[in-house]
Amino acid sequence: MKPAEGSMTLAEMKEFAGFTSSTQRYIRRSLDIGLDREDAMARWSRDVVEAASIRAQAKLYRRLPELREAVPDDSGLDAIEPFLPPLVTLAAFDLGQGRLTTFSAFRFLYERLIGAEVRPWLPAAFCAAAALPHLHPELRRKLLQSISEAAATASGWSNRQPAFFPYWVEKVDVAA
Repeated sequence: MKPAEGSMTLAEMKEFAGFTSSTQRYIRRSLDIGLDREDAMARWSRDVVEAASIRAQAKLYRRLPELREAVPDDSGLDAIEPFLPPLVTLAAFDLGQGRLTTFSAFRFLYERLIGAEVRPWLPAAFCAAAALPHLHPELRRKLLQSISEAAATASGWSNRQPAFFPYWVEKVDVAA
């Protein structure tokens, strides 16, 4: 029996709600950049440091269309060479921003940026990027400890596309 689409969407919303506010903000910002939803600079930039980060992220995210096309259909080593290195580079940037501090937050974002077909490749990309020396050793430890054995050794992955894509919501003035 297949679960109702609404219950899966609700589960995705609950997962997103469980992330810290800075993780939620980074995921929404990344989706705006990666899916060309909004002017990320106007929406998310609070200072010159964040503006520089958004420019760097936008430059790296230009590779997303190529990555979406390059997701391997099988696990043959010849198929991963054009795909995994750019995915690890993208992941290394995102993890280096310090806002995606768990595998589940990373997976949540990348399933939406690239699609459900990327799921089998996410543990490898995450572990590779999380182990790179540009990250502080404490962050590397925290990231690598966040991936469960089940996620790292899964024998299969769902091909159901994500349904919930978090978006910026303006605050409502309750006094009005």
